[in-house]
Amino acid sequence: MKGGEVERAKGIEPSCEAWKASVLPLNYTRNRTQATNPACVVNPPSLACAPVSSLLLKGGRLIDPAHGLDETADLLLADGKVAAIGGDALGQAPEGTPEIDVTGKVVCPGLIDIHVHFREPGQTAKETISTGAAAAARGGFTTVVCMPNTSPAIDNPGTVALIQDSAERSAKVNVLITGAITKGIAGEELAPIGSLKNAGVVAITDDGQCVQDNDLMRRALEYTTMFNLPVMDHCQDYSLVGAGVMHEGYWNNTLGLPGWPSAGEEMIVARNILLAEKTGAHVHCQHMTTAGSVRLIREAKSRGVPISGEACPHHFTLTDSAVAGSDKFWPDDGKGVFWAGDDDKPAWPEYDTNFKMNPPLRSAADREAVIEGVADGTLEIISSDHAPHCDYEKEVEFANAPFGITGLENELAVSLMQLYHSGRMPLSDVIERLTVAPAKLIHLDRGALGVGAVADVTVFDPDAEWVFRREDTASMAVNNPFYDWTLKGRNVMTIVAGEIAWQ
Repeated sequence: MKGGEVERAKGIEPSCEAWKASVLPLNYTRNRTQATNPACVVNPPSLACAPVSSLLLKGGRLIDPAHGLDETADLLLADGKVAAIGGDALGQAPEGTPEIDVTGKVVCPGLIDIHVHFREPGQTAKETISTGAAAAARGGFTTVVCMPNTSPAIDNPGTVALIQDSAERSAKVNVLITGAITKGIAGEELAPIGSLKNAGVVAITDDGQCVQDNDLMRRALEYTTMFNLPVMDHCQDYSLVGAGVMHEGYWNNTLGLPGWPSAGEEMIVARNILLAEKTGAHVHCQHMTTAGSVRLIREAKSRGVPISGEACPHHFTLTDSAVAGSDKFWPDDGKGVFWAGDDDKPAWPEYDTNFKMNPPLRSAADREAVIEGVADGTLEIISSDHAPHCDYEKEVEFANAPFGITGLENELAVSLMQLYHSGRMPLSDVIERLTVAPAKLIHLDRGALGVGAVADVTVFDPDAEWVFRREDTASMAVNNPFYDWTLKGRNVMTIVAGEIAWQ
């Protein structure tokens, strides 16, 4: 076995540059090898049968926010499309159509996550398109949108084509792609935005980095108006954030860690609002975390500025006190968590790097503001910011660990707990934040279940209680703060284009 192969076998990104390059056969060989591992297969062996042309889901609670539908009804899927709804479904079902009883379950449009990192090409020791798609299907997501901070960055049509081809070979969910705003995500020179659009990207972003040059950002926005491409922005002012690794406040001072001030996010949000207003281009602010950011976006939207925002479940569930350990989190800030289990809550130590992400966990007041923003539609999209890392990368001092956590498999449950079961939002509104709202942002013909629509469907039990275990994950990575939590709400079936992708 060659040196690079040995390193890969150990889960280490090879040092040899030839292995890091985006060489097609290497990526495909690795995907095919991983597909033999049941934990990495989107469509497990028990479901690996010949595709069916029709499927009847009987007796479920059908919720389709795009059409204002919330009723108990049958749903007929045929030839990859929604064929009939309600009383017409059974009568129109072809002879021999498989029937699945989904009584007591919610049937809704396939969930969409517009913010994931699948690390391919170049970082496949962390995650691949195959394993990331497996995690997505397990979590109920039929469509995901990959960020461009891969190695190399997605800043040219060739890399877009590479990922599209890999996704077609190895993913059973829809894997869409964003392109970079700037070459190499370096923030210095615009990427070929027109060529990226023609290659099939659904948005542009330098996520993982933030364009600091305001004039360059303005030019990018002006350019995207010619292509009707939304711009997604990771809002971080480097001069304010500096070397910050957690929220600036009481707990970073107590723990002796560099602070990441709220103003570091809010400054860029304000910049984006001004540029969106000037250029008319739509700017989507990713993973909002502060009360100030929510306030700025709410005011701008009231004036008709083309601005939007998203929230992540970890930001509207956890707070910065979690970095100080479970003993500090549960007595105070933990009271703001809807808890589904008994009093035996999970424990973790202080400085646990699975609570380190960018932007960081904020204060309890910020958490409340984000929940309010999601509930009133200021932040109209929920996403995971699924960011896998190797174990050895996270098993270091907190200040030296990489930012990011996984989230696709627990996103639905945590969202249901904090927003629906807590009484803050109707179930249909939570589903809307995960379906039609993200579809509208990226101009995607998904997120709805009208007759003739693509048959992307998620079936979940909103009341199922389960313990999220690391050994059950389909992702290659286990950097997740919600392991051992009792969650309420669980996906039971993911259907993509009429075929069962996970059950």
